[in-house]
Amino acid sequence: MTITSMPEKVHQGRAVKRLREILHVKQDVLADALNISQQSVSLLETKETIEPEQLELIAKTLKVPVDAIKNFNEDAAIYNIQHNYEGANTNASNVINGTGNYHNCTFNALDKWAEAVDEIKKLNAALLKEKDEKIALLEKMLGEKKK
Repeated sequence: MTITSMPEKVHQGRAVKRLREILHVKQDVLADALNISQQSVSLLETKETIEPEQLELIAKTLKVPVDAIKNFNEDAAIYNIQHNYEGANTNASNVINGTGNYHNCTFNALDKWAEAVDEIKKLNAALLKEKDEKIALLEKMLGEKKK
């Protein structure tokens, strides 16, 4: 005889609290968005079942689907977070050596820096040449006035 376990009922208040904490949303921010007090949010997070309308508002505020609250499973959430960040990608080691898909630059930053330094040198040389020409012109004009 096989024993199948019934899916455990999700404590919606605790699910809201955990999702809020995971998303770094403070109770007072959620309270403001729901037009209730921070104490009401605290009380709400102790409820096993939350009214559907209020649950929709909470989900909208937290920017998560209502089903994410209704079917919240902390183990699954932690698994998803651990395996869906950039460093968990199997190509992460390739990112470091430049063969990955994430940060595969098509230019060398040092080459770009060297090009910029060369351009600055050229511009400075042009400015100095122009300054010297103006000085020579002014000296010539002063010399003509003295005569």
